[in-house]
Amino acid sequence: MTVPREQAMRLRTALEGVGILHLGLGAFHKSHQAVYTHQALQSVGGDWGILAVALRNCASADALAAQDHRYTLILRGASGSTAQTIGSIKSTACLSREPDFVLAALCDARIKVVTITVTEKGYGLRLPDGALDIGTPVIARDLATPAEPRGVVGLLVEALRRRRAAGQAAFAIVSCDNIASNGAFLRKGVLGFASRHDPALASWIAANVAFPATMVDRITPAPTEKTFLDAAHHAGVRDKAAVEAEAFHQWVIEDSFPQGRPAWEVAGAVFTADVAPYEKMKLRMLNGAHSLIAYLGVLLGHRHVRDAMADPDILASVKRHLGAAAATLNPGLSVDLQDYAAQLIARFRTPDIAHETRQIAMDGSQKLPHRIYAPASDALRAKQSIQPFALATAVWLYHCRGRTDSGTQYDLIDPRAAELAKLATFARAEDAVDHAKSALDLFPADLATHPDWTEAVVRSLQACLDHGVRRALTLHPSNIRTREETAMP
Repeated sequence: MTVPREQAMRLRTALEGVGILHLGLGAFHKSHQAVYTHQALQSVGGDWGILAVALRNCASADALAAQDHRYTLILRGASGSTAQTIGSIKSTACLSREPDFVLAALCDARIKVVTITVTEKGYGLRLPDGALDIGTPVIARDLATPAEPRGVVGLLVEALRRRRAAGQAAFAIVSCDNIASNGAFLRKGVLGFASRHDPALASWIAANVAFPATMVDRITPAPTEKTFLDAAHHAGVRDKAAVEAEAFHQWVIEDSFPQGRPAWEVAGAVFTADVAPYEKMKLRMLNGAHSLIAYLGVLLGHRHVRDAMADPDILASVKRHLGAAAATLNPGLSVDLQDYAAQLIARFRTPDIAHETRQIAMDGSQKLPHRIYAPASDALRAKQSIQPFALATAVWLYHCRGRTDSGTQYDLIDPRAAELAKLATFARAEDAVDHAKSALDLFPADLATHPDWTEAVVRSLQACLDHGVRRALTLHPSNIRTREETAMP
């Protein structure tokens, strides 16, 4: 690929000391992968700095560029707050403004690892398996004009095509999103896209590109004015790129990096041959409970997770949910799940973490398959309680109506919001659940066709419709059992 002289000069500067290109420059990347990389560089060194790419909103890239790409991380904990300056991001770019530059950077041999945080909906792939969703506008556009990609999958494929043509080695592609088997998920999508135009390229990618699976964990609320004030106190100047997070952090990674990687283990990363048990635990317990808290919190007027967790009815529901989720996990997991559940509750209740329930409640149609439906399916097969998962599903369907129990209206933020709005028109839970199953195809087949699942969701949703969420929680079926649960010893 011939790079224009001006762009080549910018690449030389932007990629000095850089080995990682990150797609999705948001608060979580700055509180997680960039922090691990910062500590690795501080301890071991190496050319593993980050070129961080914002996808659509260029403000995050511009804020970092204006302050030499350094920013403040505020850590909140029960004993107070601390601050540190993070310097692993060496340069930034914005895909919507400079797609040619981003593509050229991906094609540069200095980039050996591509990390990604774009959330479940950002890939244009179908959940849960990663099949290409050709109905997604960015996927359709990039399939039509593959040499000028604007989406994540198209961008990766075109960069790999050009690297192959130039005889360059492939980069490793590391999804850091909350998707089960995220490495295999993204691999399927990339191969599916490549095979549409060039089966030989797809074969080369399959043989040469590593897609290591990961599990990431750190509660990272959206920055507030307090974040910026605390960062200014630490740095002595206003830091427009500051972020805050809890003190806890976790990164479990499949160790598959053909061109090397930073020494992330010095920052606490765990490398393993099998990420799946950790991933499943986190998705079902932390993320599943987080979603339940978010929907209940929004509906009952709690702005933050910490406020929702101070509500005894919500706390009781969360404890039931964590117990049911833990029961679906492999008992051989080298984690005490009771201790893990207790730790999660303590993290959710941290008073200095202002994590908004509305932020977590976004994009439920994309999040629930792994967080709620997968453990519900396992629970059904094992003849365990499905009621907590049915309640979470019912509360989400009720949340899709777009108004709290007190009548306050809010916008539903979901890629399927227009379709989900239909749920507000049903007065009977049975009709709403039937619409969710048949017209919207929200549930996997094993749940959609199982009478106990339907009965449990309908019962919880009807309680919300008849009495409101608060009363529905006090009527919660630890007392109301499905036919299958009634048969349990």
